[in-house]
Amino acid sequence: MARKNPASRTSQQRPSGELRIIGGEWRSRRLLFPDAGGVRPTPARTRETLFNWLTYHLAGSRCLDLFAGSGALGLEALSRGASHATLIDHTPALSNALKRNLEALKSDRGTVLCQSVEHQLKQVAAEPFDIVFIDPPFRQGWLETLLPLLDANGWVAAGGWVYVEHESELNTPAAPESWHLHRQKTAGQVTYSLFRVGNGTPHPEH
Repeated sequence: MARKNPASRTSQQRPSGELRIIGGEWRSRRLLFPDAGGVRPTPARTRETLFNWLTYHLAGSRCLDLFAGSGALGLEALSRGASHATLIDHTPALSNALKRNLEALKSDRGTVLCQSVEHQLKQVAAEPFDIVFIDPPFRQGWLETLLPLLDANGWVAAGGWVYVEHESELNTPAAPESWHLHRQKTAGQVTYSLFRVGNGTPHPEH
């Protein structure tokens, strides 16, 4: 859930954004999130492409949504059959909105953590995740820091998937040796990639 460089605003607590879930159990449900941290939800067309890529891997999966923002990726995954999603965002207003939206959806399958993504990933994972979504703030070098941490500290299960969004002018991020680029697409100023972690062979499709 990439966001622009944050700016201080008096309206940060106001629900000024709207997210529409596009598939699954909660299809067409509309959820509100505040104007905080310059959050920019992953567009519906991009989400549709991503979840088409993951169609056969979502049911029963455990998902990790980093820089969750509006929850566009984690909540969409839950709607489409994921068994649980952990959503992490360091902005209190956004984290509180994620909790409210899970309550509105009457879902106990989501956990919201209000803390630094880097701090969380520096810890060894208690249990690896099947799917990780990472859409960090652009032009701040987050991928170079976080991808190695995901790998080294066991955050992704063997055979799992890591979805990454980044600015189009950036080359495909250097992934750990055991990760293989599975799919990649560019839409305007954003490039999004799906990596397979271990138990697979390189099979990039654009």
